[in-house]
Amino acid sequence: MKFLRYGAVGAEKPGLLDSDGKIRDLSGHIPDLSGAALAPDALAKLAAIDVSTLPVVEGSPRLGACVAGTGKFICIGLNYSDHAAETGATVPPEPVIFMKATSAIVGPDDDVVIPRGSEKTDWEVELGFVIGKTAKYVSEADALDYVAGYCVSHDVSERAFQTERSGQWTKGKSCDTFGPIGPWLVTKDEVADPQNLSMWLKVNGETVQNGSSKTMVYGVAFLVSYLSQFMSLHPGDVISTGTPPGVGMGMKPPRYLKTGDVVELGIEGLGTQKQTFVADV
Repeated sequence: MKFLRYGAVGAEKPGLLDSDGKIRDLSGHIPDLSGAALAPDALAKLAAIDVSTLPVVEGSPRLGACVAGTGKFICIGLNYSDHAAETGATVPPEPVIFMKATSAIVGPDDDVVIPRGSEKTDWEVELGFVIGKTAKYVSEADALDYVAGYCVSHDVSERAFQTERSGQWTKGKSCDTFGPIGPWLVTKDEVADPQNLSMWLKVNGETVQNGSSKTMVYGVAFLVSYLSQFMSLHPGDVISTGTPPGVGMGMKPPRYLKTGDVVELGIEGLGTQKQTFVADV
């Protein structure tokens, strides 16, 4: 199923996308797409609902982030062999982990704000996945049992803040609006192989990223198991798994986003996003 959240910022309601592309309201069944609603048994109950009995949402409402109540937004760096090569980095012997502030999370088509002082705001289409039940010390063989579903994640990055201002990457990744996720949370039964999904990103209509999750170094199952050795993963936590080549930092000369630029991105079966980049005021 394709779950989503719709409505004004801070007042989103849970819904799903039916087979005709219409939004159906789920607020009569769950308060939001968060916490216990993401557990396997809860998702199974939602999947058993006769979709035709759910109210149709009229018009084209704003879509919010596809999951609520995210406690951790964990990102994996340099996780595509071809992206590592374009940045001049070597593939790490273990996953590079950094955190993105949950205050960066916005809807898939919301404006992205270029922070004050930024000269190197960059794009990164990424496969995201959402945890459905608490994971701690789980095996790789069992890891996907803890995944509620998959989504498009845009890991917007300010490269100067990330790499030229000392310390960790987090401050270049966590600016407000730097974490669009959605449009949908696609349950794992609809994703035959998360390690074989085409993914793309355009800047002002020009395709700059055109890759596949098959070049990921560390796959979804491995990442769930690996992360759970260091911290508990909780329902609603989002993990963004890295980007294929074609980021602005890797271009010669480097190319970065400016006010008025429009970025479109998508992943096979998971939907698309579209953001206009605006100045902070």
